Amino acid sequence: QVQLVESGGGLVQPGGSLRLSCAASGRFFSIHHMGWYRQAPGKQRELVAKITGGDSTNYADSVKGRFAISRDNGNNPVYLQMNNLKPEDTAVYSCNAFIANVYGLGNEYWGQGTQVTVSS
Repeated sequence: QVQLVESGGGLVQPGGSLRLSCAASGRFFSIHHMGWYRQAPGKQRELVAKITGGDSTNYADSVKGRFAISRDNGNNPVYLQMNNLKPEDTAVYSCNAFIANVYGLGNEYWGQGTQVTVSS
């Protein structure tokens, strides 16, 4: 059973930084892409940042220049470095991954979500 385990959320003042991490555990063959989504109260879930197997990245316009997604060699875990945080970044952040099992079949997985609150 593949699981995504997240860590790193919390409360930070505006202008501060946080780093989220997401690690895939269990038995699998390869990770196609991993990314972070967020959902604020009363809003739809949105893509924050994503990194593919070829290390290409894409970001929401609202976080470009402030957030950076990266990963260790071997593709796991994935990190989201969040700098110059703003109150509008407050949301539940969830890790997402598309992972192939040992038989080559791919599935989408979600982490449990971690709260990020930006407030003075």
